[in-house]
Amino acid sequence: MASEALLGGSIGVLAAGGFLAYAVRGRSASVFGPSVYHGNRARAAVALTFDDGPSEATPALLRILERHQVPATFFMCGQNVERLPAVARSVAHAGHEIGNHTDSHPRLNFCSRDFIYRELAAAQEKIVRRTGVTPRLFRAPYGVRWFGLKSAQQRLGLLGVMWGTIGNDWKWPASRVAQLLLSGARSGDIFCLHDGRRTNPSPDIGATLEAVDAIIPVLKERGLRFETVSQILCPTI
Repeated sequence: MASEALLGGSIGVLAAGGFLAYAVRGRSASVFGPSVYHGNRARAAVALTFDDGPSEATPALLRILERHQVPATFFMCGQNVERLPAVARSVAHAGHEIGNHTDSHPRLNFCSRDFIYRELAAAQEKIVRRTGVTPRLFRAPYGVRWFGLKSAQQRLGLLGVMWGTIGNDWKWPASRVAQLLLSGARSGDIFCLHDGRRTNPSPDIGATLEAVDAIIPVLKERGLRFETVSQILCPTI
């Protein structure tokens, strides 16, 4: 009887641990706040998103998007916005959507509720002050959510956004990134790429630039158009 109780307790712990892991990192999880990871599957559209910017390389990405006439959503870090306010404004002026990616790009797990709110609020304030745009979307660094995030999102009016495919563009060559993004692309997909590297200055995003330039015409030929996250969620929001 004692061994059965011990086994039952162990299973309970494992189940609880598995649920917490899903809540923290699961792309479909909304345990720690309202969140989405794909758009309306009935819309023949996909969304490009870029995290960790703005950076010194963001203008090169903007030129590629302009040449292809493609909108995107940029999840910006507050510290990068403060460092490169003109670049942040250029993203807004080009008509792209801007989201909140925290102030300093920390992993939020095991952080206090106050710390989480301060990170989101600081980024929100800096983005508004430097670009005139009030973000309505939020992406957690590393896709990690935690206790206290829900209340922070609610206070700031932010919807969490995960992704269907993350490009691994910080470590893979452009050809492999492009292959990954194209391999299973379908209507409503949200792709996660990066125009920065956390809050590091002058990052090398050459693989990202090359991959984006390569996949856009292919996806267009497949009949998919490009939209911002807010657009691709319609009529969901």
